[in-house]
Amino acid sequence: MRADSGKKVIMSNLEKYDEVFMESLSVGKDELSGLSYQSIPAWDSVGHMDLVAELEDAFEITLETDDIIDFNSYEKGKEILKKYQIEC
Repeated sequence: MRADSGKKVIMSNLEKYDEVFMESLSVGKDELSGLSYQSIPAWDSVGHMDLVAELEDAFEITLETDDIIDFNSYEKGKEILKKYQIEC
């Protein structure tokens, strides 16, 4: 949730997912589609683990090791989250 003018706004899963990507990797919304691991300097191995940690916090889940390894793009991340009953 984020606060706007003192009111709490509930974000959709896609908005939350996008927000985590944008904040973790310092990219704009227009850069998300097609974004993949190591395609930008911020998404290196350390950036990857930061991104995973932020997603786990945002969605209150713990990703399995295989899912962390397979998480290699913005689109793939949405597929992986479906395993945890999270639709983006």
